[in-house]
Amino acid sequence: MTPGDRDGLAAALELVGQRWALLIVRSLLGGAKRYGDLQRELGAPTNILATRLRELHAADILYRVPLAHNVLAYALTERGAALRESIDALTRWGEGEQR
Repeated sequence: MTPGDRDGLAAALELVGQRWALLIVRSLLGGAKRYGDLQRELGAPTNILATRLRELHAADILYRVPLAHNVLAYALTERGAALRESIDALTRWGEGEQR
């Protein structure tokens, strides 16, 4: 593979390889959540959370759900939900590393 080539793993890491990205996706696997709920659950710094949400939205991994009174929630697209198996596998792998 030449430096200009992109493989699937490199492409995936560009989209979800940033710190907090997969934690956001994992949180949303349970259903749509508002920004404040994500921030409280994850403890992510607000500037980073906002950046990751914008990046994941631009990559069609999540979408914004309008709620009442101009409040938004975030939910996974089909593409985002397809990360479930990968997140589960990484979780199992990480738990094995803790032993």
